[in-house]
Amino acid sequence: MSELIEGLPDAVALRCLARVPFYLHPKLELVSRSWRAVVHSAELFKTRQEVNSTEDFLCVCAYDPENLWQLYDPLRDLWITLPVLPSQVRHLAYFGAVSTAGKLFVLGGGSNAVDPLTGDHDGSFATDDVWSYDPVTRQWAMCASMLVPRAMFACCVLDGVVIGGKMHVLHKGLSTVQIYDKERQGWIVYDCLSLQGPMAVVKGEVYVMSHGLIQKQVGEERKVVVSASEFRRRIGFAMTGMGDDIYIIGGVIGPERWNWDITFFQFKV
Repeated sequence: MSELIEGLPDAVALRCLARVPFYLHPKLELVSRSWRAVVHSAELFKTRQEVNSTEDFLCVCAYDPENLWQLYDPLRDLWITLPVLPSQVRHLAYFGAVSTAGKLFVLGGGSNAVDPLTGDHDGSFATDDVWSYDPVTRQWAMCASMLVPRAMFACCVLDGVVIGGKMHVLHKGLSTVQIYDKERQGWIVYDCLSLQGPMAVVKGEVYVMSHGLIQKQVGEERKVVVSASEFRRRIGFAMTGMGDDIYIIGGVIGPERWNWDITFFQFKV
């Protein structure tokens, strides 16, 4: 491999390149073949950790174009578009998404596609698919499938392990969680936590939103942290932790409770 930067040892040049923001990496790889090789190497990302140049991103999936993921850079207020997720499920939705070991993982979910002519929804409600995105290679890869197809669930990463919360499959509730065993590269089933709702991890602590309250799970106990009553009627949103903060993204406003009731009318014809 030729010199990365003329006149500098490659070890020094690598530390220089490691300080370049991630959003500029596509431009770096256009400089030369050697730079392209470095940008797509695990060595560069290891060096970024050593020089404390790693970055946090918020990962968001678009509905249209379908299965398109983007990274939000909060420091620079800009978006980075990833390659399209190569799932066979159209308009993948109701999935879980977490980040660990420097990769983005997309778990389960089902199709939110609607036939424009008939208005019918796609029949694929839940899948057992697990995808990972590697920012080093900039490619999606399929991982070990979950034991049960799941959708509309919460999941998080705790101590480097992916955990799925109380979930739904085929419109039925499940009383178990699945934990990914990295050594065996497979899934293990455990009894579920009693607390239900969107979940996030901040500084190694689990937070769950339930009935308009964000609660902190401490062992077997739960402590109310803050009221989130404004999100009580919101459905289909995402909740995640980044840095010291919890982000709540998207969703739609559901009906008031009085609209859920069935009213009986009696009349004569």
